[in-house]
Amino acid sequence: MALRNAVLRQLRVPVQTLGMNQSQIGFLGSIRSFSSNDDHLSREAVVDRVLDVVKSFPKVDPSKVTPEVHFQNDLGLDSLDTVEIVMAIEEEFKLEIPDKEADKIDSCTLAIEYVYNHPMSS
Repeated sequence: MALRNAVLRQLRVPVQTLGMNQSQIGFLGSIRSFSSNDDHLSREAVVDRVLDVVKSFPKVDPSKVTPEVHFQNDLGLDSLDTVEIVMAIEEEFKLEIPDKEADKIDSCTLAIEYVYNHPMSS
């Protein structure tokens, strides 16, 4: 409880009024603006960055990399290579992909979908 109170004393929330004077606001005081995480990545940005990660992998021929490419079938990578690519994608987007989900990512298409739909990707 003491830690909570200490944190709340230091927390600052921007307060903004919407062109109203004090008499129009009444007891509400003011309206608080909160972020809605509008900085989510566009699909094109995700596609470009995922493809760049895959193209930069040493065992991959960059000319074969497309958004639809399968890591094992099209690029000839083994399961360890796929794990390394998924780890590189985690690092690129500052994500931690659970093992259960990471095991399902075996193509650029699935990697793009996962990253684009992840709320914390940056």
